[in-house]
Amino acid sequence: MRSAFRIIAYVICALIAVQAAAIAWMDSGLFIWVSEGGVLDKSVLESEAAPPFAEVTGMMIHGMNGMMVIPVLALVLLVVGLLTRTRRGIVLGATVLGLTVLQVALGMFGHGLSLAAMLHGLNALLLFAAALVAARSRLEAPVERTPEARVGARV
Repeated sequence: MRSAFRIIAYVICALIAVQAAAIAWMDSGLFIWVSEGGVLDKSVLESEAAPPFAEVTGMMIHGMNGMMVIPVLALVLLVVGLLTRTRRGIVLGATVLGLTVLQVALGMFGHGLSLAAMLHGLNALLLFAAALVAARSRLEAPVERTPEARVGARV
């Protein structure tokens, strides 16, 4: 279970890197499209026509990865952390899941509130750091207390 915990945490880190790359790719493509005369307005967003620039795929990757894949993996990380029966595994798994829930909420609110979008970017760094700490942590085996140790502890 400890190896699974570590692997899942590293995968979350890799997916957060994909998130940053995908949104930067989309933003770059949007900038190029606008600088070449493209206009982004409500009609473009509501259009069912083909996307106006190829890099819009980065936005789709960012959305699907951030709304589905990473949250599921964060939940799995917590479950695996619980199965390790170590306090550190549980705390780290819960931290990653909590930051992931916050990240999704900030991403959703960021479409209407620019401050939330800014916090979404900042929280991504915190989430990456938490997942990296989880991946690099040593989950010690739970200490089994013998009946003799329990009696000695009461004295």
